Amino acid sequence: MKREDVLTWDEYFMGLAHLSAKRSKDPSTQVGAVIVSKDHRVVGIGYNGFPNGCSDDEFPWDREGEFAQTKYPFVVHAELNAILNSNSDLRGCSIYVSLFPCNECAKAIIQSGISRIVYESDKYADTDGTKASKRMLKAAGVQLEQLPYQMELSIHKKDQ
Repeated sequence: MKREDVLTWDEYFMGLAHLSAKRSKDPSTQVGAVIVSKDHRVVGIGYNGFPNGCSDDEFPWDREGEFAQTKYPFVVHAELNAILNSNSDLRGCSIYVSLFPCNECAKAIIQSGISRIVYESDKYADTDGTKASKRMLKAAGVQLEQLPYQMELSIHKKDQ
């Protein structure tokens, strides 16, 4: 008899987004994103971090202070990294993200042709950036789906 407690596609891909987020060195916010084709194939994956060639030991991780002394002008968000790391046409794809996309990522999502966003947390829903993001995404016809639960991923290293 086959197992009945298998992950749904949404759970599986959100789990991959959480796994990808484990690569982020950001001490306060780790976000992962996975882009998936209509036939359930991963075509892009990313996490939030500095651009290639920019050392995470030389750039700031601070959240507060003068703009140039914080992480904000330097970090590439998970969604944009997933788009830039993609290996195929993204039109009609879904993107799974652990945190609702900011307005800058929303623009990239729309321009790439992604048609569905499955997200988990919407903790910045009341900010102007998120309101702008939702306005653009809805105007562009991008489907927004918030998971009705939180995923938790636990990875442990074991000695052999």
